[in-house]
Amino acid sequence: MLTTVIVIIALAITAVLGLAAMKSDVFRVRRETDIAAPREKIFALLNDFQQWALWSPWEKMDPAMTRVHSGAASGEGAIYAWKGNKKVGQGRMEIIEATPPERLAIKLDFLKPFEAHNTTVFTLEERGGSTHVAWDMHGPASFMVKLMHLFFNMDKMAGKDFEKGLANMKAVAEE
Repeated sequence: MLTTVIVIIALAITAVLGLAAMKSDVFRVRRETDIAAPREKIFALLNDFQQWALWSPWEKMDPAMTRVHSGAASGEGAIYAWKGNKKVGQGRMEIIEATPPERLAIKLDFLKPFEAHNTTVFTLEERGGSTHVAWDMHGPASFMVKLMHLFFNMDKMAGKDFEKGLANMKAVAEE
């Protein structure tokens, strides 16, 4: 009886590890919306990290969060570091590409509660009187990340925050 239980546990562990190993080496989260505002107005909300307080879904999760802005005031080289509670963790963002008013790329480094190094890209495309905004985050999926993705859906978790952020951005830009 004990041997059977041990074999079943070993098979279950092997199956979970095998499923994790078959997952993609890259993860991606993407959300999109249309905003009735010019690209220039929306780009200004993205290109200056001080403006993120107006729309970012994470800014209100920890009122005591510490923020440090350094580097350039906006555009390439602008840096935003934060340290907060368990919901927001600790990390750093740096604008690595700014092509006004159509594309902004950010190097995103999470330090806590877990370390991760990702890239975030915002693209803004004119579409008949409005702007189509796409928010994309991608990064490497280590074996541990793949294992976590078996139990937690990263697209749904981060996607909810992206949707909230885009809705906030839409409200601010359409004022």
